[in-house]
Amino acid sequence: MSMFKPESYPSLSPYLIVADAREVGRFLETVFDATILREHTREDGSVMHVEYRIDDSVVMMGEAQGDWASQPTHLHVYVPDAMAVYERALASGAEGVQPPEKKPDGDMRGGFKGPGGNTWWVATEQR
Repeated sequence: MSMFKPESYPSLSPYLIVADAREVGRFLETVFDATILREHTREDGSVMHVEYRIDDSVVMMGEAQGDWASQPTHLHVYVPDAMAVYERALASGAEGVQPPEKKPDGDMRGGFKGPGGNTWWVATEQR
């Protein structure tokens, strides 16, 4: 039992600063079957902090405010079927960056840009 972090949380989680955390959250739920773990709002109703579980990982985010500007980034996620996730992302309004294809390292990998400008790279190991 860990005493320094919530049980079932990884030691490392990406933290995204986005313009609209609820929009990104809906995208994660649709594309990655993510589930919300917890959310804290500001007095004005904007999202101060929210966490989503994707498989064994946790993605944390907050909405841009003051000195904290939205900062798009790249994230890599292993999924059971990279092509299915890529197609679900495009159907949900994502912009294709690269269709999944077999790479020299053996992964089937591709990418798409979702809400908030983040680029999600999805991969399925293939042997």
